[in-house]
Amino acid sequence: MQDARLAAHLANRIAFGPSPGDIEHIRELGLEGYLDEQLDPDALPLPPQLVDQLRTYPTLDQDSMTLLVEYGPIFKRAETGKLSKQDIETIKKSARQIVVEAAEARLAHAVMSPRQLNETMVEFWANHFNIFAGKGLDLYWPGTYEREAIRPHALGNFRDLLLATAKHPAMLFYLDNWQNTAPDSPGARGRFKGLNENYAREVMELHTLGVDGGYTQADVIALARILTGWSFLPRGGRALMVKLGMERASELPNFSFDESRHDEGTKVLLGRSFEADGLAEGEAALTMLARHPATARHISWKLAQYYVEDRPDPALVAAMAKTFEKTDGDIPSVLRTLFTSARFRDPAVRGAKFKTPHRYVVSAVRASGRTPRNMLALLGTLRQLGQTPFGCQTPDGYKCTEDAWLNPDAMTRRIAFGIALGAGRLPLDSPPPPLDDRAAIMREFKTAATNKTAEALDPERLIATLGVAPGAATRSAIDDAPPKMKAGIVLGSPEFMMC
Repeated sequence: MQDARLAAHLANRIAFGPSPGDIEHIRELGLEGYLDEQLDPDALPLPPQLVDQLRTYPTLDQDSMTLLVEYGPIFKRAETGKLSKQDIETIKKSARQIVVEAAEARLAHAVMSPRQLNETMVEFWANHFNIFAGKGLDLYWPGTYEREAIRPHALGNFRDLLLATAKHPAMLFYLDNWQNTAPDSPGARGRFKGLNENYAREVMELHTLGVDGGYTQADVIALARILTGWSFLPRGGRALMVKLGMERASELPNFSFDESRHDEGTKVLLGRSFEADGLAEGEAALTMLARHPATARHISWKLAQYYVEDRPDPALVAAMAKTFEKTDGDIPSVLRTLFTSARFRDPAVRGAKFKTPHRYVVSAVRASGRTPRNMLALLGTLRQLGQTPFGCQTPDGYKCTEDAWLNPDAMTRRIAFGIALGAGRLPLDSPPPPLDDRAAIMREFKTAATNKTAEALDPERLIATLGVAPGAATRSAIDDAPPKMKAGIVLGSPEFMMC
């Protein structure tokens, strides 16, 4: 590949921006070779620095029920008796560490992993199937949700991904399907006493068909009835959790189907009749949604918006949707159609997408060539910019368009971050603080650090890493700036805000 600008385009879209040496690597492989490499992530070994970083997060590999028992109030109430409001708040404060570790791990993968397409797809799918860590029990499950439901299927099959998210306790709780109960069923009592349409509506509007996918309110009700009894705790689960305790909490399943709360009647969803068939009935309905032509169009449109342009080209979306249907939702095949399309390679779309806060922060650190040990500076910045991992309250997730993120206050904060990073004033290389302090420090961290912790970045080396020369105005500003400000001007330039 002779075109350095095309190589930079691939690094900025397929990946979270180039790190030192990436442009040369992509030019050597060419588009097809680089795509082949990125579509086979398991063949790319993780660097030791990333592996070591991930080992510093003790909650990352714990299963959902163990986290709930170990960090939640249920088991501690059994040990100590009745808990005061202050006791419960103290327990929740400790549990917030789970969210911090999950967010740090996401950033560590994004910055350091050579499996960049996999990481951009993890961000895409985690946002598409959004959960909010600030809602109740979801405080305990953001990391396990990403590890168990999102990452294994990020470059797999869409149906498998849909079912994995639908059955995970994080999604079951977030969109309330764990309480979804046939009103006249034997199990309809207590908190499980009626139909809950929340997940059924969102899985069609957001996860599969799209808002214009042709479903009606009657279809929402039918799907909710089909999905009654889906939960994450068996009957008597709270007592069982207390009985098993922390050492045996992993014996509890992440997903449970309560037949006593299931609707045994016949339902009609999108014109298809579903007879009562327990758990298999719900799996068949979700499979039908995953394979629906409207789902192929909706997912293809969102991928094109994420990777290509804010207003996707209809011809590209149609081609991707055709591949989606032909391959039964094979995600790598759809991505190959996208990345090899004429529209993706069109010079008109290069450098034309405004970076989200997440992409801006990650791309800046990748371009710097630094290997961060302390992720709090990055989390603090994302908090200020409004895009912390697992922090979006609404099920539609964060937007990826310019009109959602371009505003004067955000630009000021981005430039402050870029200047601090360029001048070597962010404590990325310092040892991370004690685990118990991380949540509090993240909330209090100020991006405009004042203590010099590393050498300032070399602006010319930074420009070479990015693969594209700055415009005349930016070049002039770099030349006129004091030495310690030059790299920050590169990272705060209009060109770097785009990808």
